Amino acid sequence: MKRNLYILLGVIVLIGIALYQNAGPGIQAAFQHQKTMPTETGPEAGLLAPAFTAQGLDGKEYHVGGTQDKAILLNFWASWCEPCKQEAPELNAIAEKYKDSLAVYGVNVTKYDNKKNAQKFVDKYGVQFPVMFDLKADIYEKQYKGVVFPTNVLIDKRGVVQEVVLGILPQKDLEKKVKKLINS
Repeated sequence: MKRNLYILLGVIVLIGIALYQNAGPGIQAAFQHQKTMPTETGPEAGLLAPAFTAQGLDGKEYHVGGTQDKAILLNFWASWCEPCKQEAPELNAIAEKYKDSLAVYGVNVTKYDNKKNAQKFVDKYGVQFPVMFDLKADIYEKQYKGVVFPTNVLIDKRGVVQEVVLGILPQKDLEKKVKKLINS
């Protein structure tokens, strides 16, 4: 009798697991608990974004790391980078369209560039979002382990890296990732 009861309970558990896995996000959400916060910091998805504070061209200080009011798209670039030039108008459009829920921050990796050329880039492409200088590439190399321009780091409001995008994407693909980020 006990053996049959254990078999029945096992079957019920297996059916429950199968239903949960195949029920879709609506049903699954009812079973999920609040996302646990990572404890490790690093420049990869699922880790806390490395924290830094840097001064923007506008003289204001900007902070990345920890809980924020908005999700963050962190864009590392250089003025000589052709894909960065292609991406600048797209980032402006995304920054404007999602300004209520997304902060776009540009970080010129000045170690591989210079302030004069970076300022010309900002003026030429009418960059509308805050731009900071990473003079010694401390943020780019040491904290975010950067290897290519452009690099976009998508960080949710909790300060968790959701994705690192190396190189340029078509605007619709980047926008799709931004929408997912905002809703995460």
